[in-house]
Amino acid sequence: MEPEPNVWAHPGLRAAPAAGDWATLLKSWRTLTRTNQSKLGALIGLSQPDVSAIENRRRAVTSAEVRQRIIDGLGIPAELFGRAEAEMPLPSLVLPDVVADPAADRLRRVGERGMRLDVASLEAMEGMLAAHRRAEDTLGSRVMNGVVTAQFEKVAGLYDQARGPLADRLVKLMAEYAQFLAWMAQDQDNAPAALGWFDRSYDWALEAGHGDMAATTMSMKAHLAWSKGNGRRCVRLGEAAASTAGASKATRAMAVQMAGRGYALEGDARGAYRRLDEAQQIIANAHDAPPWLYFYGESWFSAQRGMADTHLKDWASAVDNLVTGLAGLAPAFRRDRAWYGSCLAHAYAGMGEAEAALETALGIIDDASEIGRPHAWGELHTVAALLLRRGAQEGRTLVDALAELD
Repeated sequence: MEPEPNVWAHPGLRAAPAAGDWATLLKSWRTLTRTNQSKLGALIGLSQPDVSAIENRRRAVTSAEVRQRIIDGLGIPAELFGRAEAEMPLPSLVLPDVVADPAADRLRRVGERGMRLDVASLEAMEGMLAAHRRAEDTLGSRVMNGVVTAQFEKVAGLYDQARGPLADRLVKLMAEYAQFLAWMAQDQDNAPAALGWFDRSYDWALEAGHGDMAATTMSMKAHLAWSKGNGRRCVRLGEAAASTAGASKATRAMAVQMAGRGYALEGDARGAYRRLDEAQQIIANAHDAPPWLYFYGESWFSAQRGMADTHLKDWASAVDNLVTGLAGLAPAFRRDRAWYGSCLAHAYAGMGEAEAALETALGIIDDASEIGRPHAWGELHTVAALLLRRGAQEGRTLVDALAELD
């Protein structure tokens, strides 16, 4: 069925493309054109169950190919995206002083006529992913998401070339990409997209016999549950991740502390500290961290323990642990320093140290605004509200500082 001539004039439908809200777009288009899911699927090259999954946000539209099929099939005007989708170039894989041209050039040449996937190409891809992970620590997920998505699409496009050990290694790499993309979606508070990428990562990890990544994916799902205030689910997923076959000690430590944070969120101090103590013992003897846990060590563990202390309102312990954790974080970890700094400001406010809370908050407010939205930014608003409730004038100062950057 062809859409009515004025269908894209509808305000609700016009807003969806620019927001990337494919669920609303498909559902609204069907409502306005009186089209069922099967007929819509035929127009855009998807099955009825896939259309249903997108509309109900069980599946995220992350593939450039699928996006283009929807755009072409429904005749979405280019101006609704702010600029023509067809004219939008893929982000450069090169980042100055982070990823050099030779590595990117090798990836550009892989897949061209006459070239085949080989070990050297896979090593170049793995090196680029590692560099982009570290770049995201400094630049933030909003900047890096497009770059990494473009990179992933190039890697996934090589799957048909891969055979034998190369196929195993490529699928393993695809699982790592999907986990990173899930993390960035989660960092932007896009839970449906994060869950979709986590599911892909988990499936590919199992396909490649990659137990460490399967455990990491499960652990990060626990983190997502924690961020949504679901302590019980955080515990269950953390425990499942810790018991996954093939998980390294470092990955198990992350999973166990995740369960501990879930217990803390539920107010169970005994369960929280039991699991956190266990995680601390594991991490102290872990020398097998996989590449994507390059950041994980005793400093991060201290900071994460400080978050658990905050849930349990053990403010003094939270301050001690967060100060220790932040002291071990390099300046390049801007997003993490903004997040843990906002947690430290919260802990100071909780223990009645309004001046220290304000000083800490103002010290990280620029990074929280630039790369720490929505999480660190939201935590600073929580700190301001707590100070105001306690009648501290520092609360009004922080409110005004946040308003200048809002």
